[in-house]
Amino acid sequence: MSISHRLSLLATGLSSALLLAACDQKPTTQETTTATTTPSAAVADSAGATSALPTTARFGKTSEGAEAQLFTLTNNYGLKATISNYGGTLTGLLVPDKTGKLSDIILGFDSLSGYQSPAFRKANPYFGALIGRYGNRIAQGKFTIDGKSYQVGVNDGANSLHGGKVGFNQRLWTAQPGSSADGHTLTLKYLSKDGEEGYPGNLNVTVVYTLTNDNALKIDYTATTDKATPLNLTNHAYFNLALGQSKDVLAHQVTIPADRYTVVNATLIPTGELKAVKGTAFDFTTPHAIGERLAQVPGGYDHNWVLNQSSGQHPAATVYEPTTGRTLEVTTDQPGVQFYTGNFLDGSLTGKGGTVYGKHAGFCLETQHFPDSPNQPKFPSTILRPGVTYHTTTTYKFGVRK
Repeated sequence: MSISHRLSLLATGLSSALLLAACDQKPTTQETTTATTTPSAAVADSAGATSALPTTARFGKTSEGAEAQLFTLTNNYGLKATISNYGGTLTGLLVPDKTGKLSDIILGFDSLSGYQSPAFRKANPYFGALIGRYGNRIAQGKFTIDGKSYQVGVNDGANSLHGGKVGFNQRLWTAQPGSSADGHTLTLKYLSKDGEEGYPGNLNVTVVYTLTNDNALKIDYTATTDKATPLNLTNHAYFNLALGQSKDVLAHQVTIPADRYTVVNATLIPTGELKAVKGTAFDFTTPHAIGERLAQVPGGYDHNWVLNQSSGQHPAATVYEPTTGRTLEVTTDQPGVQFYTGNFLDGSLTGKGGTVYGKHAGFCLETQHFPDSPNQPKFPSTILRPGVTYHTTTTYKFGVRK
């Protein structure tokens, strides 16, 4: 029986248990941070469950002195997502385990100071942030569009990573909490001006987070430009479905429906080869624990998988954590997913509740177009042109397996 089938069978029975668990749950460090500064309110769904409306709290000041905010979205069964307008950062996500207990599964910090600290900026792990203009790497920060050459910010050896020296992860977005038919929302907007980090065109970006009432976090990305520009937006959340119970994610079982992956060189730039995963440590077409074959991959997993389905909403990955029973299903309309296993975390960062983030403390599933696509003519194009609207959606759906 598939995980999705199991989840659908469990959904009805879990709803009441999750609601009761959420009501009984004591506030965590993250919940304390999100103390509401707006009038509390609640809405009821057709089944009678209730959820508080989105709330807003101060999160701290940026190094430039601007005030950042933290927004809390809650669904009808008590799940909570906390998101800052600083970097559009997903700072926390409370989801139930197989007993109905809600716990945070996202690596991050209790306040903005953690994301602004010298240690964080040196390590630069992009915890939970929105990534742009270009998620992943561009070789030497160079590309050519319509015969014109561009040089963008280089911040990863000789290459550009996740938008350059000051990417979208360090920008203050305008934010508007709200509600939709699917659940509570946070709409974030940012204007990336022509020439920012060397990229051409004034790029208007809108990202909408929705915490749905079927226990999913949906992220919708929309953008327009007035000059042709590379664009590859994603989110860089680090998940640990047993956070607080396990210091690493090596026991998590991962499935990725991809028969090929992009081979990379020593600086993690694709060579252009799309290699078959069969018979290698990159074969996650059936479930494997992250740590099972990790030693066979020098440096750890930090690669782009070429998803078998590349159009419409399709599966990108499934994760199961045996101790808590938590599951994660990722769906997207993107052609690839970067599976990263926190290889560069080294214990130098202390996060929420005093948790030290060591090697493999979390994993990322960054839905995307392929790395270095502007320089790889055989890869799907990432060039957004005037008059065309960029739109993509990725959903992270949570459940449990008994």
